[in-house]
Amino acid sequence: MNPLVVVGDAILDVDVEGRADRLCPEAPVPVVDVTRRRYRPGGAGLAALLAAQSTSDVELVAALGDDESGTTLGELLSSRVRVHRLPLRGSTVRKTRVRAAGQSMLRVDDGDGTAANEPLSAEVVAAVRAAGAILVADYGRGVAAHPELRRLLTELARRVPVVWDPHPRGPEPVRGAQLVTPNSAEAKGFAPAYTEPAELAKVLRDEWGADSVAITTGASGALLANGKRVSQVEVPAGLGNTGHDTCGAGDRFASAAAAALLDGYTVAEAVAAGVETAASFVADGGASALSLSQPGHRAPATPAFELASRVRGSGGRLVATGGCFDLVHPGHLTLLRRARELGDALVVCLNSDDSVRRLKGEGRPIVPAADRARLLAELSCVDAVLTFDETSPARLLDRLRPDVWVKGGDYTEAELPESEVVRRHGGEIVLVPAVPGYSTTRLIAIARGREGER
Repeated sequence: MNPLVVVGDAILDVDVEGRADRLCPEAPVPVVDVTRRRYRPGGAGLAALLAAQSTSDVELVAALGDDESGTTLGELLSSRVRVHRLPLRGSTVRKTRVRAAGQSMLRVDDGDGTAANEPLSAEVVAAVRAAGAILVADYGRGVAAHPELRRLLTELARRVPVVWDPHPRGPEPVRGAQLVTPNSAEAKGFAPAYTEPAELAKVLRDEWGADSVAITTGASGALLANGKRVSQVEVPAGLGNTGHDTCGAGDRFASAAAAALLDGYTVAEAVAAGVETAASFVADGGASALSLSQPGHRAPATPAFELASRVRGSGGRLVATGGCFDLVHPGHLTLLRRARELGDALVVCLNSDDSVRRLKGEGRPIVPAADRARLLAELSCVDAVLTFDETSPARLLDRLRPDVWVKGGDYTEAELPESEVVRRHGGEIVLVPAVPGYSTTRLIAIARGREGER
């Protein structure tokens, strides 16, 4: 099955949680004693992450910056979805929510980033063309307005399902979208002359040239204009009126509907699936309760740069290692375990798919970066994973500043271009002896030889 491709504006969401037991002496406002900070993708990043709960193969096309927020956002996403980057003009948008006792008290927004109007890379075009279904998660930051991308989406809408989740500051959906999913407030803003809900849904469907429009109505479900019929899709009994945080409910609805269309469901069936999934999502606590791990799996690692700061602040030793880790084998596991024993936390610097191709040639990697990162993050000896696009991790290590840099014994220190960066920040380099008989190149050669025998 072809992947579900999410296209849109990715945002970094930060939840600051704590206690508010006293007032500030300078003004009658609560003082929040912070107990923890949690980072998660927002916007199209959240939509992609949620889509990965409905279907196994999800890719994201989004504009990400090279700043700290953009790096953290890419890191959070890479373990679950394959990310194709568009250039960002400005700084990564970050939304910080301050909560106490489960109650939101304040939201602080910073960052002015918008998608740069530059030609699409061949990688992005190929990823979008390979989609089995497309979800456009528009957050008004320029991705959905990109002229070349819009032409491509208009072309593809003729043969693959396109679900468009619009934004008041964004452009109209491309014509031919199979399903457009505004909420009730957005729908009224798009067509202010119409107040009757059923009429509003039909007007928007005709105005946008869409096959169907589903106006989400919170605890009431959704109003679906499909063909000549307008129908109310109800929330299943027991899931409505939860009183929980509804942040992310629209993304969960749209992502579940898009995944259902990918699986061959009708629009009506997809909207029903979206309503039920979104209601369950809200009942479980919404985006604020989101975990990046599947049920029964280890909780996600702390973002690498936050982890590095925390380890340094407590006087600990930060260890880092790096490589392609294309087919993880016993040699890799030995390296990772021994590296973790050298300090208090281990960060793995992982070559991206493009980086692996430059190093190993066409046909590599065997396993995409998103899956390699997810596999590494599940290992108990790995505390965080960072992906880099360059041939060498030197630029990444200049920011990470590990106390120990570990590589396999098949290298010498003189052969490592990153040695100078590690030494400059006071770090040491440790070479761990390789396990005889194990290398990814050898394993691939053996497997291909056996295929030839068959």
